Amino acid sequence: MNGMGMLRAQDILVVLKVIASGKSSFAELGRSLGLSVSQAHSATKRAIQAGLLREDGTVRGSAVLEVLTALRYYMPAERGSEVRGVPTAFSAPVLATEEIATDLRGPVWPHPEGTERGYACSPLYKTAPTAALQDPALYRLLALADALRIGNARERELAQRLLKEAIGI
Repeated sequence: MNGMGMLRAQDILVVLKVIASGKSSFAELGRSLGLSVSQAHSATKRAIQAGLLREDGTVRGSAVLEVLTALRYYMPAERGSEVRGVPTAFSAPVLATEEIATDLRGPVWPHPEGTERGYACSPLYKTAPTAALQDPALYRLLALADALRIGNARERELAQRLLKEAIGI
């Protein structure tokens, strides 16, 4: 494995950014995701090694969907107390319109610029909420990934269908 190791949360974040915005330089990836250039480079290399990205930086859609579907097992979200934050999973706009929402406050990523109250849901990676606020397409993908991490069967099924559309598979 030439020392690169297993996938990390920032690798998934980089792959989702590539899906949202297309491939870009390591400097641009880093800037938009709150990563250093070297972190963006290493994350991209691990994603290529894992088979999520091709050498040319394009996405291997089926592999990405498989990894996202398994997130709940190897990158589970932690649930916390009620906070102000950015809605995610079934609270986010991408799924809130699907009549999944309940009377209960839904999950949010704790964030000072958040507009909603809900229970704290740990983001996939610490910089994800800030990056999501700057990129609506990335926000949509991160919220769908969180629905796979914390949702019930119906929410996961819907998120998977919407992710297939977004990824183009």
